[in-house]
Amino acid sequence: LQLVESGGGLVHPGGSLRLACVGSGLSLDYFAIGWFRQAPGRDREGVSCISYTGDYTEYAGHLEGRFTISKDHDKNTVYLEMNSLKPEDTAIYYCAGTLGGYSACESDAFDSWGQGTQVTVSS
Repeated sequence: LQLVESGGGLVHPGGSLRLACVGSGLSLDYFAIGWFRQAPGRDREGVSCISYTGDYTEYAGHLEGRFTISKDHDKNTVYLEMNSLKPEDTAIYYCAGTLGGYSACESDAFDSWGQGTQVTVSS
């Protein structure tokens, strides 16, 4: 499975972005997908995860309500819609996949990673 992220960029505080994670090589119908982020000098943190069916989602507590994860099976793509962005959301955002279920929305539970896309929130 290869994953490629896109959609990052520079946005003002309060703005929105939609990140995309496109899978190739294998169908994402069989993979749980997670979004993670890493800011300079900080550990990588889980943002949101979605089950391989797309029926179950979870979010980091402090992000729920602003971020929405979704899966488009036809496009083999998982999206992360980010609204009301804050400067502290600035980070490199990665998507990652694991076959079947996952134990926790943590980076150790996922084994196929994209290269990341930079999100910068600044005025």
